[in-house]
Amino acid sequence: MRSMYLRTVPVVLASLLMSACTSLGTQQGAPPAVAYSVSPAAERAEAARVQALRALPAWAFQGRVAVSRGKDGGSGRLDWKQQVHRYQIQLSAPVTRQSWVLQGEGGGPARLDGLQGGPREGDDARQLLLDATGWDIPVEGLPDWTRGLVLERSSESAVQRDAQGRPRRLQQDGWDVQYLEWQPASDDLPALPRRIEATRGDAKVRVVIDQWDLAPQ
Repeated sequence: MRSMYLRTVPVVLASLLMSACTSLGTQQGAPPAVAYSVSPAAERAEAARVQALRALPAWAFQGRVAVSRGKDGGSGRLDWKQQVHRYQIQLSAPVTRQSWVLQGEGGGPARLDGLQGGPREGDDARQLLLDATGWDIPVEGLPDWTRGLVLERSSESAVQRDAQGRPRRLQQDGWDVQYLEWQPASDDLPALPRRIEATRGDAKVRVVIDQWDLAPQ
């Protein structure tokens, strides 16, 4: 019964949410491999952006996600809320009115609600989500990657930057993360990613962020 469920979930999502998947899939691919020269002023601006974002205790975003792993795939809404290291992630399929909520704390146990048979818990959030739904999402890395931040334990040699000093490609934790579009800085928000793509083997995750909230209630 469990194996049937795992096969069914991605197929149902892929077929019923085709329009959402298409809107993500029609975007252009990775930026060209160009070596940019980053000016000292750009380096200072990027350091200030990183410092400001890391100082925030809470943040949230709403967007869309499309995932694929081999021949399986799916797409839907992604709502992410972060409070220091604690996260709550809601994945929803509006057409089927199905939704899943993954919550936990970075590096600690996680709980997944909304499954047939009741909630499940596990020590590895990514593996818990993968086993239950077939969706391979880098839960531990996304809090930094979606904000355009480099994992602090990683070497700078694993990062390619654009002319503004922002990361344009990362290779961390076995994932290749590429920044395809940025949201320009405004009076209320620093520059933040709008569209990113992460791949690991035959797993691919595409995220389009529609709205940021750096002061959630």
